[in-house]
Amino acid sequence: MSNLSEYKQSMDALRFTPEQRARLAAESARAASRSSARRTRRPLGRMAVIAAVMAVVLAVGSSAAGILPAPVDVFTPLFGGSVAQTEVIDKIGHPIGASDTDGGITISAEAIMGDEYNAVIVYTLTREDGERFLPEGQGLDETYLIMGSGGASWARGGTHGGAWFVDQDPEDNQIQYVETASSDVSLTRGTAKAEFEDLRYWDPETERDELLYEGKWKFRFEVDYEDCSVRLGGGETFSQDDLNFTIDAISVSPIAVKVNYTVDQEVVWSNSGSGRQDPEDARQSRRYLENVEILLAKTDGTVMDLSTSGGSLRPENGATVCSKGQVMEEIIPLAELESISVGGIVFPIPAE
Repeated sequence: MSNLSEYKQSMDALRFTPEQRARLAAESARAASRSSARRTRRPLGRMAVIAAVMAVVLAVGSSAAGILPAPVDVFTPLFGGSVAQTEVIDKIGHPIGASDTDGGITISAEAIMGDEYNAVIVYTLTREDGERFLPEGQGLDETYLIMGSGGASWARGGTHGGAWFVDQDPEDNQIQYVETASSDVSLTRGTAKAEFEDLRYWDPETERDELLYEGKWKFRFEVDYEDCSVRLGGGETFSQDDLNFTIDAISVSPIAVKVNYTVDQEVVWSNSGSGRQDPEDARQSRRYLENVEILLAKTDGTVMDLSTSGGSLRPENGATVCSKGQVMEEIIPLAELESISVGGIVFPIPAE
């Protein structure tokens, strides 16, 4: 990156507001891509994106001095800065340092953290001439940025996730882009290929997305990070909506939750071919995915409802194999998690 000290100051000052995220999500979701009827994907309250993330540098576009941002400096302003949370980041966070420049804009993948099936990455977008990144007189609340297309991918299975922008100082030449991914196959190893094309913004007056910066950005990096999850469940059953469910596995980490289960009936899709989800397909999706209750309880008595997490399902030998989960809004150390309930079955969570 051309100005490392300026970048570091920007990251140190970074803050993130739920109001800003909600407003961005509402507009970004209009441009989100959807999956085919064979796989249900739900944006996690944010703009839907295609896939995944990674860790550890392939040395494409890293700074000349070889200095990479500390993951704790990248993730703490976004996911919490308590002592316990920074300890988790120190353990599982990894720098990346890969980047590409086009049209005067540099996109840099700064750092990643994750578990076996979930990951989150922070990118920095920099205007190389040092001028204000966003249109004059506007912040993210007014600009509603949309990444025209792109993300980092390497997973071979079904994926879902979300993404959002963060900007503390609308007057500087940088913003951050946070991307999450959840997959039904392991994400901890691989070569990630990151591709982005065009940065756009939503114009509420025209109700159209307009071009802000034109460009194509491509880079690769190796994925190799530590899985921090604990495994629970296996063989437990429950019934609802005239279906019988068998829990295959549950994965819980400080950053995410994933639940795998099998339903004893094969899902049947309408194959309407209209390009829109058929009402009957939506009903089937609710029966197999959304209606499965997932509750995560913390030791302080707080209960998080993760029932609307994204997921996927596929018919298999007369049954349906399902997976659902998400990256959480904050880092929650395992010692602060009491239990997870799936379909009414409660599983205590060990502290380690």
